[in-house]
Amino acid sequence: MHNFITRGTGTVALATGLVLAACGSAAAHVTVDAPGAAQGGYTVATFKVPTESETASTTALRVTVPNLKSIRSEPMPGWTSKIERNDKGETVAVAWTADPGNPGVGPGQFQRFVLSLGPLPKQDTVSFPALQTYSDGKVVAWDQPSTGGAEPEKPAPSLTLTANGAAEGGDHHVASGETADSETDSVARWMGGIGLALSLFAAALGLGLVFRSRRSS
Repeated sequence: MHNFITRGTGTVALATGLVLAACGSAAAHVTVDAPGAAQGGYTVATFKVPTESETASTTALRVTVPNLKSIRSEPMPGWTSKIERNDKGETVAVAWTADPGNPGVGPGQFQRFVLSLGPLPKQDTVSFPALQTYSDGKVVAWDQPSTGGAEPEKPAPSLTLTANGAAEGGDHHVASGETADSETDSVARWMGGIGLALSLFAAALGLGLVFRSRRSS
């Protein structure tokens, strides 16, 4: 019985580890979130930028937008934003740079960059390719499209738009009033995964007791 419990405990530990590893991997991407975003409408989009490097800080971010007429950046202490426009006056990109003396977003940390923008294109999805610059000069391009349902290594931040005012933004890293809802959802996913692993362990333990009882009778 002791051996069975030991094996079962090892199994649940492995399952829990896999769940947590999957959650951590998904959270490492540069993402965008804009609850309620709809085709042709205006919204507040929040880009969540984690620093994946173990030795360098994130010191700049440039996000490409789909030629929007109206866009405003939220003031961020220690950062300077620049809006880039084409010859028609449409916004094509927004860039944030850490001010002198600001070390940027350190290893193991993340930062939110917020934009008010619109009107959004009348299409099902919209992508915001991003360039993340590190203090050591490395530039990471988050610009790969998702195809066939498989997520690429460096996916571009993207939103799914609807025509009825509801929107889906995959893990896509929330304006201040919506931050709590997003983080609560993330915690719920973690707890759900752990709960599933514990349920599998309980089921395995129950089967072991049944088999042991049959052998003893």
